[in-house]
Amino acid sequence: MIDGHQRIAPLSLAKIAGTLYAIMGLIFGCIVSLIALAGGFASAAETSPFANLGAMVGVGAIIVLPIFYGGLGFVGTLIAAWLYNVIAGVVGGIELDVQ
Repeated sequence: MIDGHQRIAPLSLAKIAGTLYAIMGLIFGCIVSLIALAGGFASAAETSPFANLGAMVGVGAIIVLPIFYGGLGFVGTLIAAWLYNVIAGVVGGIELDVQ
């Protein structure tokens, strides 16, 4: 409690948000992978040294995007929850009507 106001547990909220952002990163990674795969098939007819680059980008997106999104979501939410607690302590929290 901060001066009679509820506070948000920053680490708890950050873990939930980081997980949600990682799931979104996986979904976006799958979409990028499908687009890269389609581009790879389109360029497979050419004998370019970069013909397989689309497949590598697609696999990389499925691995990198969930980690990137999850990490940014965790850190951003941790900072936002901490800032909320500081500001709510100064000006008051959010008023909710729960029924």
